[in-house]
Amino acid sequence: MADTKQAQKLRAYTRILQTIVIIGFLVMFGRIFHLQILDYETYSPMSMQNSLRMEIVNPARGLILDRKGTIIVENQPIYSITITPARFNMESLPKLAEFLRMEEEVVLERIREAQSYSWHRTSRLFTEVPFEVFSTIQENIWQLPGIGHQIESKRHYPTELRASHLLGYLREASLEEYQSSDRIRLGDKIGKSGIERIYEEYLRGDVGTEYIRVNAYGQALGTYDDGSLNIEPIKGSDLITTIDAEVQQLAEKLMENKRGGLVAIDPQTGGILALVSSPQYDLTKLAGRMDASYWRDLNTSPDRPLFNRAVSNRQPPGSTFKPFMGLVGLHMDLITPQTQIYNPGYYFRGRRYGDLADPGNYNLERAISRSSNTYFFWMMDQIATLGHLNTWSRLIKDFGMGPLNNIDLPSERSGIIPDSTYMNRTFGERRWAIGDLMSLGVGQGMVSVSPLQMAVAVSSIANGGYRIQPHIVSAVREPHGEIRYTNPVLERIEWIREDHLDVVKKGMEGALVEGGARFYGNIPDIQVAGKTGTAQNPHGENHGWFIAYAPADDPQIAIAVLTENSGFGSISATPIASLVMEQYLTGEINRQHVYDYVLNFQPRIRTLEVVESD
Repeated sequence: MADTKQAQKLRAYTRILQTIVIIGFLVMFGRIFHLQILDYETYSPMSMQNSLRMEIVNPARGLILDRKGTIIVENQPIYSITITPARFNMESLPKLAEFLRMEEEVVLERIREAQSYSWHRTSRLFTEVPFEVFSTIQENIWQLPGIGHQIESKRHYPTELRASHLLGYLREASLEEYQSSDRIRLGDKIGKSGIERIYEEYLRGDVGTEYIRVNAYGQALGTYDDGSLNIEPIKGSDLITTIDAEVQQLAEKLMENKRGGLVAIDPQTGGILALVSSPQYDLTKLAGRMDASYWRDLNTSPDRPLFNRAVSNRQPPGSTFKPFMGLVGLHMDLITPQTQIYNPGYYFRGRRYGDLADPGNYNLERAISRSSNTYFFWMMDQIATLGHLNTWSRLIKDFGMGPLNNIDLPSERSGIIPDSTYMNRTFGERRWAIGDLMSLGVGQGMVSVSPLQMAVAVSSIANGGYRIQPHIVSAVREPHGEIRYTNPVLERIEWIREDHLDVVKKGMEGALVEGGARFYGNIPDIQVAGKTGTAQNPHGENHGWFIAYAPADDPQIAIAVLTENSGFGSISATPIASLVMEQYLTGEINRQHVYDYVLNFQPRIRTLEVVESD
């Protein structure tokens, strides 16, 4: 009896145990089914991380081309080391530093920057490492979990032109920049100046991803699933510029060892043909891994090479202002083309204002070609006496002097064309008088402009009275080949009359025959129209100016050149502009003596009393 009960209990326990085992298996198989089938989308990527590595594939940055299709900026491969902080073991720091051939403190600082950026996102640890270091990391990647590598690119400049202020440079994005953008990762290089900065969103492109099978040591075994999960990067768009590479290269050469700015422009379209700010800097030393010592020198140099003198400098235009004064005077009925003003060698309004032009009678055409100050002092006297300063200021600004011209470059600076509001703010309410305005008539005093503004202004004379939109990029070529044109605006200056323009043009043509520009401004077989100027500089030697366009009867190029502390514009700025125009119009330089003169130019000292009649 007892044995029977014992056997029954054993069978009951056995059934219970069997039931538990069966239930356990059912739960296990149910969980497996749930994980493998129902939750596949959730857990498959997580399991893949144990056998796959996702690597970022950087896109090629867009190319930059000149107006003829010559590539002036391209890409060159460089090697980068990456890190995913969450997967990196800090015990591997000494070994990583050894492979990188760097101090541990330097590597640790970069790791902490990556951690502050994101623990789980891959970011660059070091860029442009030597190939030997890259190979060492690649061979020992199994010892460095969380460390990766990738081939990227840096900017390369295949031509001899520098164009530093025009093209601009790339630098690593700041913490604020990549925190404010979902397209920027730690270590990304972005445009910091020039058109590289303005067109960053076009040039940048979109990153891709690649899934790679790895073993337990992190070594790559090949692409996963024939690349079915990969996303191809989209290269950046190419920029087609209006720059003429040969003209730009010559302009840079002519501006060497000088301080100043040069802007050559197509007066019909506003396309920039050449733009130089001197001194320049070497873009190759800022491409890829930046030369820290060179960067420090650039920022501390008294010559301020990072300052764009072509678009940001402000200087009095001197006598180059006179053609525009003439057009304003004609429009305001202060003068006619026949109006004659006698020049005794000075103009008197409370005091004497000097005039170096020969004594005699001057009409507008002769006053421009011979650069008579008296004519324009008299005109400014009338404007001030009649209370027309604001009208004068508004009309001058229509030429592009004063307000921003919105060129596609950063750091453009407005000029100063005074009106009553400006005078009140500067001197105090009603604390200024006619004597404070007289020098404005000859481009001195408070008037100040940039070379860009003078290039835009002289273009309005060359093209028959239109305000152009200066621009460097004419089109953007998308990765798939579609070309989108920038379509800059061209605006008629309604108050300018053709017969008034004819008088001013003849005066500017005469400046190349009997004025200061005749020595170095003429181009064989091509008629040039221009105007020289020398601006007073109370802090040192005077500044030289020259504005011009050519051919005079069918203008294809307009130019403004400013050379700082160079004295007479007729012998400093004029030959530079003349050679640049010759190169553009003929494709070569045939005046070797002028070229040699410019390269070996030495400023001549000039006194303040004679600057206003260049």
